Order: sequence, then C-alpha cells, then structure tokens
Amino acid sequence: PSVLFAGGPLVAGELVTGAEPDWSSIAAVPLIELQLLDPPRSRTIWIAEHEGKAYVLSGYMGNAIGRMWKRWPLQAERDGRAVVRIGDRRYLRTLTRLRSGPAVAPVLAEFNRKYGYNATSADVEAGQTWMFELAPPVGDFAGVSR
Repeated sequence: PSVLFAGGPLVAGELVTGAEPDWSSIAAVPLIELQLLDPPRSRTIWIAEHEGKAYVLSGYMGNAIGRMWKRWPLQAERDGRAVVRIGDRRYLRTLTRLRSGPAVAPVLAEFNRKYGYNATSADVEAGQTWMFELAPPVGDFAGVSR
C-alpha cells in the first residue's frame, strides 16, 4: 500500500500472538500498514500511543469527498477486524471507534504533536475526524496468512 493507493492483504511478516504488545515503541514509527479483513485491502496510516494503547484516525470525514476518498473508516465501523503491520511484524486487532471520552483529547494531542495535525475533540464528536483504538482481536480471523 501507499499513502494514495490501497494495497492487498498483508501476508509478509511474523504474526505476533499472545500477550498484548507494548505499544510505547510506536512513538518513533511514522506510518504503519493497516489491512481490514473485509474488504481485504491495506493502506498506510498514522499511528499514536497513549497509556499503553494504540490509535489510528482518519480526517476529512465530514464531507462527501472525504468519505468517498476514505472508505476504510466506514468499512472498519461495520467490521473492525484488521491486520496491522509495523516493520516486519503483523498484529491482529479490532478497530473500535471512539466518538468521545477521556482518551480523545490526549490521543489527539499526541497526533497533533507527532504529525502537526490540528484536530480537536469537537472534530471527533462532530464526525470530522474519526478515531479508532487498535483493540485486542475479537471475532474470527480465519483466512489471515499465518
């Protein structure tokens, strides 16, 4: 995958299973690869960590052009099963959308610091920016290349 064009399934790299990963190392990671299971397409995306949890987000969701360009957030809301590749390791995750709550402001502060993004909690609450936690895997991940 690239920033502009989706790729296919993420099949290369060690599939990490077991205990919850230590996400603190992603502070130095500029982009990750994220693949939804349905549909099985991948893309590169920003990532941030806060209090041991990993997050991704999508801007431009408040208008029709943004939603046409970025279909993955709508697909992730329907089926959050995903594979994340960071370096040469893959992780099974469940994307869980956050619309409000105590994590939103500090997570946005980290995205704003790390990427020069300029989003607010109000943007997330209004649906302009969509935020997802990369939560532990839930559901059937059959078909993921081991």
